[in-house]
Amino acid sequence: MKSMLLAAVAVVSLMSVAHAADAYKFALIPKGMDNPYFDLSRDGCQAEAKKLGNVTCIYKGPATHEPATEVQITQDFITQGIDGIAISVADADSVMKVIKQARDANIPVITFDADADKSARQAYVGTDNTEMGRELGRQLIKAHPKAGTFATQSGGPAAANLNDRLKGLYEVLKGAGWTEVKGSPAFCNDDSALAAQQLSDFATANPDIDAIIPIGGWALFAPKAYKSFVDSNMDKMKAGKLPLVMPDTLPVELQLLKDGYVSVLVGQRPYEMGEKAMNMLVALKKGEKVPVMNAVGLDVVTKDNVDKFLSAAK
Repeated sequence: MKSMLLAAVAVVSLMSVAHAADAYKFALIPKGMDNPYFDLSRDGCQAEAKKLGNVTCIYKGPATHEPATEVQITQDFITQGIDGIAISVADADSVMKVIKQARDANIPVITFDADADKSARQAYVGTDNTEMGRELGRQLIKAHPKAGTFATQSGGPAAANLNDRLKGLYEVLKGAGWTEVKGSPAFCNDDSALAAQQLSDFATANPDIDAIIPIGGWALFAPKAYKSFVDSNMDKMKAGKLPLVMPDTLPVELQLLKDGYVSVLVGQRPYEMGEKAMNMLVALKKGEKVPVMNAVGLDVVTKDNVDKFLSAAK
């Protein structure tokens, strides 16, 4: 009887050890925690971690867009012995060493939202950014068929995902005869207030400009400043002379579209990125293979379907 009890205790102990060994802590590192776009990736990550049951999603990144801080936070996670890392890369060159360091320590690393394809990362999950740039261009041409002048805006010049979007945008617009104005692209470093100001500056410096088409939704996250820019150009927008095709479909952006401050939104799926990141890291931690490129889709939102997206966002 005693031996049976000891055996039972041993089995329970082994099960406890196995359970502990199967519990994972994964880091989701955004470019900047002040960017509400990444809040959706956080929500998807944490919801999927809860669903999996044995996973904790730790969401931490720089307070604002700052590549050096992002590298240091990644380094800290490695030192702490994190089980896996998903990072939205602010500067592809800056993360090369720290990603290799993580991989040398047998820590799975994937990128989400923004890739570093020359690094030792094992996979990417996010938008096909070149295609997103193309879709922004297509929607602009649909709204303004006659070629004209345009300005664009990016976050940071070293962000691979944003450079891919610029590539796709230029491919469509310049291929259709559009001309980029002097000073474009402007770089806002993911600063919403600066982004809104830059849009106003483009309109002031180029009174006859036909389109201002950012490749990120930064300005819309400062709705008061953004509305001020649009109000100053509302007559042209309503006349179809300055269509405002904008990226992403966060609730604040959807509301701006519904209220007439945006012509079209081309949205990514950051929530899905956070979900998939957790499943991919679990698979890699178990020694399984995952596809290197994992593209999530795009959504095109107009006044005709904005209510559906707003309802889903609540």
